[in-house]
Amino acid sequence: MGSGVADSSTEVDPRSAGELRHDEGHGRRLTAAFEALEGFPVLAESRKRLLALFAGGEPSPGEIVAAVESDVALTIAVLRLANHLPGSRRGQIESVADAVEVLSPRAVHAIADRAETFDFLERTAVWQEIPDRFRLHAGTTRLACDRLARQLDYDARDRLAAASLLHDIGKLVLVQAYPGYPQQIQGEAMTPEERIERERRELGVDHALVGGVLARRWGLPNTVASAIERHHERGGGGEATLIRLGDMIAHYATGGTITPAELLAAARDAGLRTTELREVMYDPSLPVAGVSRRAADCPLSPREIEVLRGLSRGMVYKQIASQLGLSSSTVRSHLHNIYGKLGAGDRAQAVLIATEKGWI
Repeated sequence: MGSGVADSSTEVDPRSAGELRHDEGHGRRLTAAFEALEGFPVLAESRKRLLALFAGGEPSPGEIVAAVESDVALTIAVLRLANHLPGSRRGQIESVADAVEVLSPRAVHAIADRAETFDFLERTAVWQEIPDRFRLHAGTTRLACDRLARQLDYDARDRLAAASLLHDIGKLVLVQAYPGYPQQIQGEAMTPEERIERERRELGVDHALVGGVLARRWGLPNTVASAIERHHERGGGGEATLIRLGDMIAHYATGGTITPAELLAAARDAGLRTTELREVMYDPSLPVAGVSRRAADCPLSPREIEVLRGLSRGMVYKQIASQLGLSSSTVRSHLHNIYGKLGAGDRAQAVLIATEKGWI
């Protein structure tokens, strides 16, 4: 993978983003950061598992793919090598599955054998916790995207897996280019939308754009680079939209803050109904099922909660009214109050807000 990089996490540059911007051009900073990423390490345990496959004989392509996709750095290394092989498929390898097909098992073994590694329990001053945080979010996003692909019968699941694993590689560049990133740059921003807007305002670029540039520098196909570059665009289309939605679900799964309205809009762009979105978000195979959330103080009355629970089950006004012994007009009145208290625009948004807060 190359040499290590300078320490970016032990000392925060006291200068503001604006001062940094005037001191050096983006070009020089980003170019140096791109070069630093040559040393992004493989998780030690991921390398160990991949090498163990070969220790027992020649593993199947499926076993190799699964082992490589368990780690972002391995995925990068395998895709880069496959896309630089001479021949008609040079620069056209869109997935780890395709890469393993064109590379020999010996080549994959060699990549793992010489890879620099990172162990969260034995951190160095160079990387601290950055690779592990990045790996966890990338892996969760890949799982969410794969679940979305199955829900939508999306064909290019292997390509989506690669793009979703690499969707935030631009953040690694910004960490190297700006020592104050992300804390000083993102500030109090919480949601993905707020954070990327802060990046654009403070730096003039964002991690999605930078990630797309890096993917092209690595020789990855434009289909993958474009999905990375556009994954925060509203209505970005294709895999960019699925990754945007998967990224939001991953944030939710790990206790992060998301905006229900943005989540619903992304789901609509992906062609996903609200009921289907809920199935994906609470699929037992995703980490979200095991995340513990403390419910905030609920502004809803017990009766309003009962009405909202009825809505969450797909019931219509008359069914809810019959079940609770109310008139339809009373149910409508409760819903009007619910929307006002939650700041929701419709029933789907109200249900999502209440579910995310742990109220229903």
